[in-house]
Amino acid sequence: MAEPALEGSQPVDLTKHPSGIVPTLQNIVSTVNLECKLDLKAIALQARNAEYNPKRFAAVIMRIREPKTTALIFASGKMVCTGAKSEQQSKLAARKYARIIQKLGFPAKFKDFKIQNIVGSCDVKFPIRLEGLAYSHGAFSSVSCNL
Repeated sequence: MAEPALEGSQPVDLTKHPSGIVPTLQNIVSTVNLECKLDLKAIALQARNAEYNPKRFAAVIMRIREPKTTALIFASGKMVCTGAKSEQQSKLAARKYARIIQKLGFPAKFKDFKIQNIVGSCDVKFPIRLEGLAYSHGAFSSVSCNL
């Protein structure tokens, strides 16, 4: 399956992007409802690509290689899919996880798929002074410090 060319791999169409700056998608987060209760312990024991530590986190963490993504699968039947590089990849990955759950014997459906978050990045070709930006646009920003 051929991927669309990423930023830098081909010339930028200046009629579409007059600034010459094209953001690159880094991560897509989506959710889906499998519409059935799930036995997380059974899933973790039967699926080789799954981990479950209920004392640490109340969901099965499952990974697939293509598209390279991670799913958080909850006992309620809700699922969060992260790590895809496009909306299409996110939907495909979520479908693959749902199929794995079906193959384990659960009556999983694929309802209410929704993109929840998109993260992109780009090189603006100049330094961004974050402190000045936060000061100038205080109503639209917050400052936090993680030491």
